[in-house]
Amino acid sequence: MCEHNHEHSHTEKEIPWWVSQRKLLIALLLLITLLILKYAFKVTLPFFVSLLLNSAAYLLAGLPVLHMAFRKAKRGDFFNEFFLMSIATIGAFAIGEFEEGVAVMVFYQIGEWFQDTAVNNAKKSIKSLLDIRPDKVTVLRDGKQVAVDPKTVALGEVIIVKAGEKVGLDGKLINERAAFNTAALTGESKPDTKYQGDAVFAGMINLETVSEISVSSSFQDSKLSKILEMVQDATARKSKTQLFISKFAKVYVPIIFALAVLVLIVPIFIVSDYSFREWFYRSLVFLVISCPCALVVSIPLGYFGGIGLASRNGILFKGGNFLDAITAVDTIVMDKTGTLTEGVFEVKEVSAVNGNLAELLDYAKAIESNSTHPIAKAIASYHQGDATFNTNGIAEVAGHGLKATINDKFVLAGNNKLLDKFGISYPEEIKQIVHSIVLIAIDNRYAGYITVADRNKPDAKAVISAMRAQGLYTIMLSGDKKAVVDNVASELGIDKAYGDLLPEDKVSHVQKLIDEGRNVAFAGDGVNDAPVVALAQVGIAMGGLGADATIETADVVIQNDEPHKILSAIKIGKITRHIVWQNVILAMGIKVIVLILGAGGVATLWEAVIADVGVALLAILNAIRIQNKTI
Repeated sequence: MCEHNHEHSHTEKEIPWWVSQRKLLIALLLLITLLILKYAFKVTLPFFVSLLLNSAAYLLAGLPVLHMAFRKAKRGDFFNEFFLMSIATIGAFAIGEFEEGVAVMVFYQIGEWFQDTAVNNAKKSIKSLLDIRPDKVTVLRDGKQVAVDPKTVALGEVIIVKAGEKVGLDGKLINERAAFNTAALTGESKPDTKYQGDAVFAGMINLETVSEISVSSSFQDSKLSKILEMVQDATARKSKTQLFISKFAKVYVPIIFALAVLVLIVPIFIVSDYSFREWFYRSLVFLVISCPCALVVSIPLGYFGGIGLASRNGILFKGGNFLDAITAVDTIVMDKTGTLTEGVFEVKEVSAVNGNLAELLDYAKAIESNSTHPIAKAIASYHQGDATFNTNGIAEVAGHGLKATINDKFVLAGNNKLLDKFGISYPEEIKQIVHSIVLIAIDNRYAGYITVADRNKPDAKAVISAMRAQGLYTIMLSGDKKAVVDNVASELGIDKAYGDLLPEDKVSHVQKLIDEGRNVAFAGDGVNDAPVVALAQVGIAMGGLGADATIETADVVIQNDEPHKILSAIKIGKITRHIVWQNVILAMGIKVIVLILGAGGVATLWEAVIADVGVALLAILNAIRIQNKTI
């Protein structure tokens, strides 16, 4: 991207465009006046008057370019668009083509202004999609409601959010219940009902009653702040196409300089009536049309547009490189719980060896209360018993379950692998149950089981069908028992499914797929999914309000739990790639045509500059189309 305008954009963005571009406007008016006098009224100005007026217009428009060319030349860098433009325009003055030299610089700068404006607007639109935190929050202090800057609110303080207001900070709901619009965070505008103790996040809109929220995160540590930071960082991560074009420009410009010199010199030996002025002019046309700005600017703009479109649809790409990567995916690997199923469990059946269900549930509740796993929460909330238990030595056995000492008894709660690990026998028919199951053992003896059922997400079956229709291979990996996994896979139509997996087993499965040459996207939501999310070519975190470790590791964050957003993410990647390559072909195609015409003496400097600026503007307008797409 052209650096001089980029540097100014930070200081000038609050100033009206006609003020920030006043020098360029004066140069344009001077040029138009001189052209009207020359061509409309056939007025021939004295040589020095013409030189003086054209030089003034040239310097007003071109001084930043000349300055940048000089700075780069001092560092030994002569092969860049600034030096290219400077040589071409100074050469035009040298052969007396004053107006054409001025026109090249004026229109070049107009093109640069359009480019900078488009890029800055794209960045601002991305930021405005997410940075919807209120400037003030109402905090309860000494029994009074005080409006303060959210940055000054301490952890544990209580904020008041009236109906229709945005939540300013993350926290826990104090009210018994409240409804919120979560569109800013998830892309979904349907109301989300929260209950006492539930997490509420900055950016949500309170829909009904006055809500009290106990602040749990500082302003800069809120989920919304982290999401915003992710998207801002995303614009700095370049795609392979961007990196290729940057490298291409470094090779392309020296080649163009060499060809321009050849256009000037070679005709000496093959043209009988060689005119230095004519061939020098043709070489200047060659330099002007070859300026690579249309490519260097329109391509990043295309990726900004893709990131903005995804953000508007509740999908966060952490860089343009991942917009590219997701288009190459041929295999979608998914976790089961929370990704394809709702992750909301209900206890279905309780079975105790001694028939004492209440005792079994007492022990189960005592141990499962120490876990945040959805199944554990379902069991803990199901039993209303009031038995008092002394729980010690609680520990998680990764991928298996929990162990603890409860009332001096050694208790295990988990899958059949946990009991196998401790050498405890249990009925074989348990393996055939098609629900998630928690086996309980007390003092190394099997005591019974609790079955828990989950529901498939409403759109899961249609999404799997759509993925397969697009030629994507679908695989489900789960820590749940095989019978449950096979049942869900059969209902949804998934190509292959594996159950009874530990986190390291998921990593092994994905590594095997990668070794086979597959391009893998893995979608998961739990902390245990973080290693495999990191391993896949594209790691997708399901549930943008879910496990922080997975969100931090993921390349793409889907801000709600809807699997169809995986397909939306792929579609956005393909739209972006399609438009970016349209721009590459458009820019290179037109440049090659005008380069040939320029070398053949058909195109003038006027046509060269109009073609160059025209290509840049067409590429910019094409890139902006991404931001207006609907998914």
